[in-house]
Amino acid sequence: MAASSKTSTSLPATAKDGPRLKREDWLQAAFNAVVEGGVDQLKILTLAQALQVTRGSFYWHFADHAELLQATIQGWKALEIQRLLRIEGRQTQDPLADLSMLLDEALAHSGEELENMRFELAVRALGRRDEQVAAMLVELDHARTQLFVKQFNRLFHDTQKATDLAVLFYLTIVGCFQALSRPGNPARSKDYFKSIIATFLIQAQLPQPQAR
Repeated sequence: MAASSKTSTSLPATAKDGPRLKREDWLQAAFNAVVEGGVDQLKILTLAQALQVTRGSFYWHFADHAELLQATIQGWKALEIQRLLRIEGRQTQDPLADLSMLLDEALAHSGEELENMRFELAVRALGRRDEQVAAMLVELDHARTQLFVKQFNRLFHDTQKATDLAVLFYLTIVGCFQALSRPGNPARSKDYFKSIIATFLIQAQLPQPQAR
């Protein structure tokens, strides 16, 4: 990831200085910037202006732009892994209900967690030209898919079928992210996508009662 160049441009002397801001403040501002304008809009001076501090405050916490970008993406990845662990920890005795809950959680990024979805799409765009980011996304995709495999396998007790359905399930979810990120989507798009995923990737796979 390329680092931005350090210039002498700074804010007026009235801006706050030094260690008053925490590292987490910069990371949150960086996350917000990526959500609003993509990774290419993540600029130190712009963040300093948004936080009303001098550029010098940034260098209390980060060596350069590249470190900030890496820390922001790694922080997001860590939260996504924690999300997976929480979902797995809420497992019940009803595998079908758990799959439905998993579908709700997966599509939450396109609803109340729209910012997370936009951040992820920006990171995936960066991953097309940054090998380090691409490798991190492979790890996250694998962790998510393995959770889906476990849940499908609880329902079908067939590892190959569970793996195949988990891959289709995840690819469909990622496709939903792309579709739901477009402006002007019909209000109930997410409900429609959820319905067809549940119908064809879950319900249609269940054993059908034998006709008399």
